[in-house]
Amino acid sequence: MSAPAPVGARRPWSLRTQIAVVFGSLVSVVAMLLSLAFGELLKLRVQQEAAASLHMVAHNAARVLADELFERSRLVQVLASSQDLWEKGLDAPDVLPLLQRMQTTRPYSRWIGVANVQGIVQTDSNHLLRGQSVLDASWFQAGIKDLYVGDVHPFAALASRIAPSTTGETQRFLDFSAPIHRNGETLGVLGLHLSWDWARDTLESLRPAYADHAQIELFVFDRHGELIYAPGGRIAPFVALGQKLPQTVPPRVTGRDSLTMPGQAGLAYWNDAPQQFLTAVEHLPARNLASDLGWSMVVRQPKAMAFVGADSAVAKALAGGLVAALLAALIASLAARRLSEDLNSLSRAALHIEAGTPGAVVPQAHSTREVQRLSSTLDHMTRRLLTMNEAMEELVRQRTLELEHANQALERLASSDPLTGLLNRRGFDARMTAALALARRSGRPLSVITIDIDHFKRVNDSFGHEIGDNVLRSLAYQLKARLRVSDAVARLGGEEFIVLLPDTALEDALQMAHELVAMVGGRPQELVGRVTISAGLSALRAQEEDAGPMLRRSDDALYAAKTAGRNRAQAQA
Repeated sequence: MSAPAPVGARRPWSLRTQIAVVFGSLVSVVAMLLSLAFGELLKLRVQQEAAASLHMVAHNAARVLADELFERSRLVQVLASSQDLWEKGLDAPDVLPLLQRMQTTRPYSRWIGVANVQGIVQTDSNHLLRGQSVLDASWFQAGIKDLYVGDVHPFAALASRIAPSTTGETQRFLDFSAPIHRNGETLGVLGLHLSWDWARDTLESLRPAYADHAQIELFVFDRHGELIYAPGGRIAPFVALGQKLPQTVPPRVTGRDSLTMPGQAGLAYWNDAPQQFLTAVEHLPARNLASDLGWSMVVRQPKAMAFVGADSAVAKALAGGLVAALLAALIASLAARRLSEDLNSLSRAALHIEAGTPGAVVPQAHSTREVQRLSSTLDHMTRRLLTMNEAMEELVRQRTLELEHANQALERLASSDPLTGLLNRRGFDARMTAALALARRSGRPLSVITIDIDHFKRVNDSFGHEIGDNVLRSLAYQLKARLRVSDAVARLGGEEFIVLLPDTALEDALQMAHELVAMVGGRPQELVGRVTISAGLSALRAQEEDAGPMLRRSDDALYAAKTAGRNRAQAQA
């Protein structure tokens, strides 16, 4: 018979109580550690995806703006270098119709004109500044020397004579100019004033469909960090607050907001709100020296909105871990006995899982039914948390796939003409670059045909723009049907088209151009009647490293065909 316990001595805990306390605490700690680890991992992934999505919007918008600046500067340069156009002087009869047509086909071009070397405007598209002096204008002083692109600025003399901006802001303009030479002599300067409405409309079209709901906003800053574009024309409030180009946090920071972001995305404070914003900064890529204005495309989204899924992922992981921990503690309280080796085995397994050891699992203990049940419950809990992690990983993968599809759709939209379905200039430039590289490597011929619809302005004036659009679509259909699969056809703007003919010598290209002219002229259009085209073509020369000279020769040949009476094709080797 055992001796009675001394009076006042503390009664020891039963084995059942000790197991319940020990294993309940152990399982709870392991479950919470695993839940926290998985939750933080999922939070990090959600944050990375949000940053990548925002940076992609900034990247695509910056690329489109840079392409547009380059294309406008190249247009001015090509027109200014056309020897045939300026052969009869700056105020020749052919100059004004051409400038007016350029302004009509490019709606944001508010003024296109020509000034002589004394700075006196000789001809302009809308007769707003003819006869006035622009000698002190920066675009004239820089354009008399070389190709020039001027940053956005107000121009009161022009703004007072045209319709105001739809946002109510004072009209601002971008300047494009280039010197006009004839036989080595400088005749004057060709200038173009582009309305800043162009940037507003372009950026509005590039905003994602979910931008309003997600509170995503696009801004543009100049090379000095000054704000030059804000959504809805809200520049004045930001300027009054002294807003400069925001400085984002480094890509990796420590603490609760630890975040690794691609590109230039990061967290930043803005002067108009106390909260942090997820901010993506993308500098516009320089297509040439003149069009490199040093702009920065900035896209922001409130941090709470950008990371809305991160905290919920952590909460779900913690909730799952808490449920599993409570279940495991309940089962542990039912254990009657536990051998030390099983305790040590489970303890070691828990430490390995906490440390993230690869292949670590909860072993099956068989000393008693109770211990076996406890080990099975711990194993089930671990697998459940892993399953939850895999499900969240699958969700992240699906979101990434949706983002890739959206980016692909944006890429197709940026490379195609919405009216005809043909390539636009950006898409054509990519095809031209590839074809030029192949031609240079293999020595194969390469030709281009520049096509322009004759008297297309009369069609629009007489039948309306809807019938004119039908004529453009019909011509695009005829060109695609006649050309080879390896050929490329693009609409450069207005009624101007261009055809890229790989593996085609100049003689064969001329034959093709004659066929296209005959085909289009021989098929009357509904309501409009007979529509004709003029074509100019050229081929790549052996010593040429880029397509610029070939394209300029093709433009010159087209101008010669127009001058010779239209409805014909003319080549310039």
